[in-house]
Amino acid sequence: MQFPQGFLFGTATSSYQIEGGWKEDGKGESIWDHFSHISGNIQDGSVGDVACDHYHRMKEDVALIKELGTNAYRFSISWPRIFPQGEGQVNQKGLDFYQYLLDELVKNDIQPVVTLYHWDLPQALESKGGWANQETVAAYLKYVKILFQTLGDRVALWITHNEPWVIAFMGHYLGEHAPGKKDFNLALRVSKNLLLSHGLAVQSFREVGPVGDIGISLNLSPVHPVSESEEDIKAKKRYDGFLNRWFLNPLFAEEFPSDMVEWYQKKGLQVPSLSKEEARIISLPFDFLGINYYTRTVVEAGEDEPVLEVNFFQPQKAEYTDMGWEIYPQGMTEIVKWVEEEYRPEKIYITENGVALPDVREGNSILDPGRISFIRSHLLDLSQAIDTGSPVSGYFLWSLLDNFEWTLGFSKRFGIIWVDFSTLERIPKESYFWYQKVAKTGKVE
Repeated sequence: MQFPQGFLFGTATSSYQIEGGWKEDGKGESIWDHFSHISGNIQDGSVGDVACDHYHRMKEDVALIKELGTNAYRFSISWPRIFPQGEGQVNQKGLDFYQYLLDELVKNDIQPVVTLYHWDLPQALESKGGWANQETVAAYLKYVKILFQTLGDRVALWITHNEPWVIAFMGHYLGEHAPGKKDFNLALRVSKNLLLSHGLAVQSFREVGPVGDIGISLNLSPVHPVSESEEDIKAKKRYDGFLNRWFLNPLFAEEFPSDMVEWYQKKGLQVPSLSKEEARIISLPFDFLGINYYTRTVVEAGEDEPVLEVNFFQPQKAEYTDMGWEIYPQGMTEIVKWVEEEYRPEKIYITENGVALPDVREGNSILDPGRISFIRSHLLDLSQAIDTGSPVSGYFLWSLLDNFEWTLGFSKRFGIIWVDFSTLERIPKESYFWYQKVAKTGKVE
């Protein structure tokens, strides 16, 4: 498959997962700094204080991207590195780090793609209520405006939020991510404020007028029922509303999905309302939708997820990743086509897709044939959507480096570059060299 001229091939990372330097040069504490230091929160007992030490090895990492031959690199900015307390005075040393990174990328003909928020909220704001507090929305707007003004001449794409569903529900309902809360009503309030902050950021972006485009990245998954029974189909619709439509509808249709509002109210939950002005701001036109795709979700009616009344089902005749996720490449085209038909985004980027699988080290070679097979099958599937006219303009592989995988610590490896977390040595894997050919030729064989 030959991808179109100008198609972006990139890799992706996030600040907390790779940077380290957790309290250097004036950086403040983030919710992940705080959360990972609480005993029992991280599976292997590790913390992200050093991670991949990208903060000190940035030029080495950019050189590896240059050698890889990809024409774009997606990274996130650490909010507490810019505003240690979430607001107030800019920490110039923190801002300088990203200035240097952008300069290095541009010098090497790599288009910078900046995620404004990838989960590392300043702990100082969390102590005041975090994303459930409207003051955090106002602080976020000040933060992003500074970045538009100071970095806006070099950034190709801006992403307001990465996976607001994870922020809201994994962090505030399931309690598995920072800040570790377990309150569905709280998660619903957080979801509204995240959407509102996105819309306000888009509005600010238009006012400030930096170069490039702006969008948002959502974790989306096709949801399939176990059977065609009426109850299983209803369960499928509920979970789709929870995972996919809860954020897509306000962004494109100015309202939360009515069936989910009705369901949550039936469950006695406090569903946030949107005023006409809030709905207008949230749905302000943006330039692209980022889709993070890893797997599908299969459900049936049941009580595994009590609020939604669904059970999760794992097909027996399937391959699974180290994360326990089914390898389902055909879901890539399915979710792209569904989004295109239902919501009509102007442009789509696959802003994350990748896999955690075992690597085999033989001397200075890292063999990962399963990762190559995964990437290849997903790119070939994506090509089908492009062939039929879907407006997909780029693909970002997760991840450039093995890194700190949130609550799983260093136990899972997604990178195409192997990292020895004791010495911080980097070794490109077999998949790095395979993806290098794809990036340089635009062709998947």
